[in-house]
Amino acid sequence: MIPELRAAPAVGAPAPLRPVSWRFIGLYALGYTGVWLALLTPVLVSIALRLRALSATSASRDLALVLSIGAIFAILGNPVFGQLSDRTRSRFGRRRPWLVGGMLCGSAALLIIARAETVTMVLVGWCLAQLAFNAVLAAMVAILPDHVPEEQRGTVSGVVAVCLPIGQALGTLVVSGVADSTLLTFLLPAALGSGAVCLLAAALPDRPLESPVNARLTFGESLRSFWIDPRVYPDFAWACLSRFLLAMGGAFITTYQPYYLIENLGFRVAEVAGRVSHAVVIQTVLMIVFGLLSGRLSDLVQRRKLFVFSGGVLYALGLWLIASANGYDAFVVGMATVGAGHGIYFGTDLALVTGVLRSRPHASAKDLGLLNIANTLPQSITPMLGAWLLPGTGGDYATLYIVAGCSALLSSLAILPLRTVR
Repeated sequence: MIPELRAAPAVGAPAPLRPVSWRFIGLYALGYTGVWLALLTPVLVSIALRLRALSATSASRDLALVLSIGAIFAILGNPVFGQLSDRTRSRFGRRRPWLVGGMLCGSAALLIIARAETVTMVLVGWCLAQLAFNAVLAAMVAILPDHVPEEQRGTVSGVVAVCLPIGQALGTLVVSGVADSTLLTFLLPAALGSGAVCLLAAALPDRPLESPVNARLTFGESLRSFWIDPRVYPDFAWACLSRFLLAMGGAFITTYQPYYLIENLGFRVAEVAGRVSHAVVIQTVLMIVFGLLSGRLSDLVQRRKLFVFSGGVLYALGLWLIASANGYDAFVVGMATVGAGHGIYFGTDLALVTGVLRSRPHASAKDLGLLNIANTLPQSITPMLGAWLLPGTGGDYATLYIVAGCSALLSSLAILPLRTVR
């Protein structure tokens, strides 16, 4: 049995949060990595290749359809499950049931995709997977404001930021090792991710909800609670816009990377998983290094905006390098630059946002779920934008990366108006 990491005060208690241990941070990072491993591996490789196996001639259009509709379910699911998690009264805590249940349901949904014989069944499976895994993400992200004091949030934010690229890298490595088995390309990452999340859930000091927020909401009150007035919380609106614009740039990479390698750089389908894996591993190393440095330095100087701004600029440069790549080596340089920018931006961004929302502690999962819309909405918009742009460029995927770079640059500019954090 894994012992609890430390005692947690009841939700709503006035006692300040105590510093968290590195054991807590390590298990939190393990769980976060697990959910990204399960969720992003299908987006990076598995779904695109599954759709190509079903219909090579329409794979690009089918991918746009599946990811766009799936992203709508993610957009709706994250804040809804966040509010449910905030108000959960289970004796198992308010985060743990959603962590474990979401991973189990998400894994079952990936099994549907792996066994699908039609694009429609792939779509159904992916929509269910998005709902389930976003329930996990809503509970997972709220653990930071639940347990981590503000003076440590830059460091923990930096650690959390590297979980996504590690999950991506592990996913591509796992898939490249079982590429001959469609079933394993979906279920092996899901099984590994579920194990990691369950380890966190077993050790999490997650107590049942004990606060005035227990009062039931009417349906109308529940709907109104999802609106955070930008006139009252303008910094939250700017933070959401910045996250949205950067996620737009990143969505072009995750959505079209296999097709870019095939159509622009001339690789065979059988080579794609290995080439993606190699590039993502290099990108991940830089994400980890710069993410950890960014978060730690932002705690030391108690500044957030400078790091988030700089990360967005570097991210944009990397996307433009990918657009101009005339070979695989140049493509990898662009991916590495994106990795450094991603690490700097997300190594501090979560600490910045929780600082903006420090006055709303009882709605942390819901509010951060609303912020997550800025992450997931581009998954819906980007495929449609790509499908609109590609015919006019003769199928040149480089144009998509030029547009993505412009979006990332604008994300940096959106950080400048923030006033409640430095």
